[in-house]
Amino acid sequence: MKDITVKELKEKKKAGESIQLLDVREAHEREEYNIGGAFIPLGQLPKQLDDLPFDKEQEIVVYCRSGNRSGIAKELLVKNGFKKTRNLLGGMLEWSQQEAKD
Repeated sequence: MKDITVKELKEKKKAGESIQLLDVREAHEREEYNIGGAFIPLGQLPKQLDDLPFDKEQEIVVYCRSGNRSGIAKELLVKNGFKKTRNLLGGMLEWSQQEAKD
């Protein structure tokens, strides 16, 4: 599934859409800033695939600091049956830059 931009995700949130979010950063990164959702650091994700609180048939947006780790997480999820998984392009760095512009 096509990745998602910060602008697209913000529009979905503003419209009140129910969005499954997965933050794959480390705890100290999440403490600094987050946009919600489930929190499972990328290194722990392979062990927790069977316990994910997501509907495999619904869209999932994965995010991290810059979009690299969430891209890896997306591939892992897709290989395990989560077909509607999208990576947040630019991650929290891009989100923060957009916040500064808004």
